[in-house]
This record gives sequence, structure tokens and C-alpha cells, in this order.
Amino acid sequence: MEKKFTFRTDVGQVRSHNEDNGGIFTNQIGILAVVADGMGGHRAGDVASSMTITLLKEAWEQHPALKTVVEAETWLKEQFTLVNDALFQHASEHEECQGMGTTLVAAICTDDFITIGHIGDSRAYLSNEYGFSVKTDDHSLVHELVRTGQISEEEAEHHPRKNVLLRALGTERDIKIDILTLQADEYQTLMLCSDGLSNKLTTDEMNDVLQGEGTLEQKADSFIKIANERGGEDNISVALIQYLNESKR
Repeated sequence: MEKKFTFRTDVGQVRSHNEDNGGIFTNQIGILAVVADGMGGHRAGDVASSMTITLLKEAWEQHPALKTVVEAETWLKEQFTLVNDALFQHASEHEECQGMGTTLVAAICTDDFITIGHIGDSRAYLSNEYGFSVKTDDHSLVHELVRTGQISEEEAEHHPRKNVLLRALGTERDIKIDILTLQADEYQTLMLCSDGLSNKLTTDEMNDVLQGEGTLEQKADSFIKIANERGGEDNISVALIQYLNESKR
């Protein structure tokens, strides 16, 4: 099944440098799409997200034999753990990087399935014949407060501790990763993004961009443009993977 894809990242309107990182990498199995939002200050966030993308890209270039969903899920879990170990070790050996970490959402896209792994508050969304919806749960304090009924979704939007994460890569020796596998199909688009985008557009607005006119690259640029027009206080990253239908091949 043919796929189109694109990745965009932007520093935004306020930050002095971009702590987001990401990319889309291909091999004979399919596509590995990745978005990481680094944190830690003093450029440590840059280090965390950059190391994460480099390690995942190198692992994907080793052409792992992932023929089944179980193999893909196991591989993603192993890679998340290896990256976490590398980040944790680096932070312990470099004083300027102490406390650094990164969110991570990564998706293996084959002709048969899409396997998504994530930790933190970077998200995966899917657009298909059933509509457009988020497929990941934020590992954040505010999301947990909403989930347990302590605050409403409306209150969450402006909560003073909105940026507090409960899980991330590199900050602790042991991590818990969420893994999800979806069926691959024609007429669908997978979107991965950092919270610099998801905090600025509603789900309906994201869907309007995806369903609108223009190429995949133009739609990615539109996401960046809208987030910046609405303040661009954070770095903004988006990866789009579109599965084409038979008539468009």
C-alpha cells in the first residue's frame, strides 16, 4: 500500500531554540514516524530529544524483522527502554543534563498495521472513515485529574500545572510505555504531534485542516502556521502519514 508522509518542526514565536525533534524513516518493512518533545532547560531538552531520534533512526536502519504485530510491539517497547537507559546514563554523567527528559510518540506503519508507542504528552491522532480522534492518553497531571473526575476538561485547558508530566523518557530508571496497534487501511491519515500543536488547535480544527485542500506538506505547514498565529509559545512539531487508496496509486 502506497503511503505519503511529511514531517515539520518549528521553534515557535517565543522560545529561543527548538527542543522538539522528530522524523520519518523508511526501510523494507515500512515507515517509522517519531516526534519527541525535550525538556530540562539549558539546552538539555535538545540533547534528550536529539539523542532519542538518532537512536531510533539507527535502530530502524538495522532492518528489524517485524512481520507480526507482536514483534512490532515488542521491538518498540525494547527501543523505548534502550533510549531511556541511554538518556538516564547520559544525564548522570553530564551535570548540565541532569533532569533532562523527553516525551516520545513513535509509530511503525506497515501495509497491514500501525503500532504506536508513547510516553508523555505528545500525541497520535487517526483520521479514517469513522472520523478523527486522538489515540493516545497524555501522561500528565492534568489528564489524570480529568480522568479521575477532579477537574473538568474545560478547567484542564487553563490549569496552572498543565505542563506537569507524570511520565517521560530519561527522567527515571524504569518506565511504563503505552502501546497500541491499529489496522492499516486505505483512506486514513496518522498524525503525530507535540503539545505545541495540540494545545493550540481543537480536534475539530485539526480535522478541518486534514480534510481541506492542499498537499500533505501544505497541511503540515498550515498546522505550524495556525499554532504560531495563536501565540506559538512552545515548539511545534507534526508528522503526517497518509495511506493512499487504490485509485490514487
